[in-house]
Amino acid sequence: MAASLPILTFHTLDDQSSNVSFSPKVFRYGMARLSKEGYRTINLLEAIDFLRQGIPLPERSLVITFDDGYQTVYDEAFPILQQYRLSATVFLTVGERGTASTAGLLPSLKGRSMLTWNHIREMHRRGITFGAHTLTHPDLTRLTLDQTKSEICGSKSMIEDALSAPVTCFAYPYGRHNDRIREIVRQHFDCACSDKLGLVTAGSDLYSLERIDACYFRTHRLFDVILTEWVPSYIWARHILLSVRRAFEKSSGR
Repeated sequence: MAASLPILTFHTLDDQSSNVSFSPKVFRYGMARLSKEGYRTINLLEAIDFLRQGIPLPERSLVITFDDGYQTVYDEAFPILQQYRLSATVFLTVGERGTASTAGLLPSLKGRSMLTWNHIREMHRRGITFGAHTLTHPDLTRLTLDQTKSEICGSKSMIEDALSAPVTCFAYPYGRHNDRIREIVRQHFDCACSDKLGLVTAGSDLYSLERIDACYFRTHRLFDVILTEWVPSYIWARHILLSVRRAFEKSSGR
């Protein structure tokens, strides 16, 4: 059994020069390679059950997540996932209270087209899990307590109403959270994903789960690293570089 589990994070599948973009061709290549090499995706909540019960994580497994709810999740990712019988969790940003609707499109982020609720319901029926990602994608650490509760709980209730199913996982916008935010999330969800770069292990905090942004696997050759024993070392090296960069930005006031 495996000692660690990668949670891959994607946003939108397109060829734009953006930090949230990932090539559809590389995504198809990656999913085909995973399938061919006998890897399987496990549901995020299934992974949490393994951790809660102290059960070793299964070999050759990973979790796939998408943040925000861009239209390309349905247009590009969903057909590929279905083809290779792979699962994913999609964290949705659903829109402000009073203006959001469970009938049409999610509100645009970064000027991009978003999923429709009909597409979300279709994917849900066919095995895709949905989690909450707030109403408006704010930095929660900058909000009042009431605003924070509204963003977190409001997004959960909207998705549950639309899907007639419980929503038990959450992702912090920008990965930012503190003890107060974590306590609110703990009261309403079974787990939460952060932007902490790393692999999930038996010692992981269920309310600050490590993930790996797909930007680190943007080429065919880099994606192949996932299939090797070198992936923990590669992620650790990336973690060190990221920590140094963030420390420099903090010291320089950026």
